[in-house]
Amino acid sequence: MEGLAQRVPQPEKVPYNDGFVFRHVEKTVHQALVQKLARLVSSLHAARLLWAYGFVQEQAAMQRMLDELQEDIQFLAFGVIFEDWTALHDSYLSSFFEEEFDSDSAMSSSQKRPMIPRKKIRSWIASVEGVQDPSTGREATRTLSKAYSGYVHAASPHIMEMFGGNPPRFHMRGMAGSPKHAEHHADLWNYFYRGILAFAFAVKAFGDHEMFNSIKGFADEFLKDSGNDYLSKEWDKI
Repeated sequence: MEGLAQRVPQPEKVPYNDGFVFRHVEKTVHQALVQKLARLVSSLHAARLLWAYGFVQEQAAMQRMLDELQEDIQFLAFGVIFEDWTALHDSYLSSFFEEEFDSDSAMSSSQKRPMIPRKKIRSWIASVEGVQDPSTGREATRTLSKAYSGYVHAASPHIMEMFGGNPPRFHMRGMAGSPKHAEHHADLWNYFYRGILAFAFAVKAFGDHEMFNSIKGFADEFLKDSGNDYLSKEWDKI
């Protein structure tokens, strides 16, 4: 990660209120990739820690964020790798680097950050990946996203996964040792695998083929240990 961060123009101090903030002033695609990778690694650590303490509802909500982070990295990296940079990519970068507030007071700020429709990003990724019908790939990722959105927005069926035991009750201090704990452990394995692939895509977008091959080899070994369903063989012991 640090090696990639050093390959882009470094963040600069930009005046903000009575102090300063760090910003990438050039606003390049490679700077965006570095930032997204940094958040990806942080979020993977957060998901792992949440699982360790049995907070599987919160872990699943974090995984919903990871879904979008991994999609964003693919979207940006593939635009560079396949030399298929579009107006959608330009709009995405412009929105990504836009400041949250355009005045000293958040209440008086007129900022309205535009949101790039997620379905457009997913359709573009599916088309580049060679899916015959881009809508099929988009629908698959939408379905996965919808399932995890229930954890983010606290839908009733998802909340009721916290209810059980003898006597039945809501488990509000984590669900360590429960069947749900084991289930979410297996699920987390997939996100680490996809995180490795996200790094491979980003490295290829940087043009580092040697590092790409190294990461790809690591991903292959990771997959060998997990099986074709991306679930670690270790989970059978839980």
